[in-house]
Amino acid sequence: MASRQILLMSSSNLHGHAYLQHAKNDLINFFNKNNVTQILFIPYALKNYDEYTAKVATVLEDWGYRVEGIHTKKNPIEAVTNAQSIYIGGGNTFLLLKTLYEKNLVDLIHRRVVNEGVPYVGSSAGTNVATHSICTTNDMPIVYPPSFNALNLVPFNINPHYLDPDSNGKHKGETREQRIEEFHHFNENAVVGLREGTALYIDGDKITLKGFYNARLFQKGKKPMEYPPESDLSFLLFNNRTE
Repeated sequence: MASRQILLMSSSNLHGHAYLQHAKNDLINFFNKNNVTQILFIPYALKNYDEYTAKVATVLEDWGYRVEGIHTKKNPIEAVTNAQSIYIGGGNTFLLLKTLYEKNLVDLIHRRVVNEGVPYVGSSAGTNVATHSICTTNDMPIVYPPSFNALNLVPFNINPHYLDPDSNGKHKGETREQRIEEFHHFNENAVVGLREGTALYIDGDKITLKGFYNARLFQKGKKPMEYPPESDLSFLLFNNRTE
């Protein structure tokens, strides 16, 4: 089995930065480490595939990488089978997963990334579907995928765009932490709260937190823990056990 090479970003945007620029160093290091020159982009989380792919390509091609949208290929299964690397962008997680199932790509992407070591980048919804399930997404269920089970590239869950409670705010609805606690009423998987400007880099059996801010880890029956950038979170790959 090849070594997993995965970069899971909370978002493609960060306040004060142009599109993808906050993650430029991490993306370039990731692609170059894996000798990537061509990227298969999967824009299924949004409606306008051409526009979305062009937006991503404008940035990545300026950095020296060739980007092709999977929707421009006659056979998406063949496109994934032959892909040098895979990048799934953000949007609506339910729409994304539904489309991946409809095109019979879920098991194939899992096999290509986990078994064959094809580099995978996910952002927002693309990060959600990379995990065990999409049960910790923030998105509205605008369509119905046949299952909440996702690509299972990693055996835990992620909550992208994680927000801390605003003690001065007027909003009195549930916080993200409360929603994750509700998830743990019925599920065992650990959940990583990825704040904007952060990402998880999975290099084989090692996970490193990248970016500018802490991540917040939620484990059932345990107090949430904060981890600073460059923390080693590799223990999450092994039955979600704690350190």
